[in-house]
Amino acid sequence: QVQFAESGGGLVQAGGSLRLSCAASGYAFSINPIGWYRQAPGKQRESVAVISTDGVPNHADSVQGRFTIFRDNSKNTAYLQMNSLKPEDTAVYYCNVPSPSLRSRYWGQGTQVTVSS
Repeated sequence: QVQFAESGGGLVQAGGSLRLSCAASGYAFSINPIGWYRQAPGKQRESVAVISTDGVPNHADSVQGRFTIFRDNSKNTAYLQMNSLKPEDTAVYYCNVPSPSLRSRYWGQGTQVTVSS
């Protein structure tokens, strides 16, 4: 079955950087888009970035210029490079397929990112 394993989160000071990894399995990763999502305490889950099958990224306005999504199809892995982190980036970060109808089936454990001020 489709599974996503996120890793790379941690505690970092404001202005710092982290790189998240998402290992995907159980489906044809290379011919499907994939996205990163996050959920902060008390808030709804939101889209952070999505990347197409041929590597074209789309980032949310809130992270544009600071975060970069990219993928390595040979490793079935997606990444999220996060620079200039802010306390408001604190959340659990997940990767998943962009389709809303499919996404609900495949949420993983996520990885916690905490940015201290």
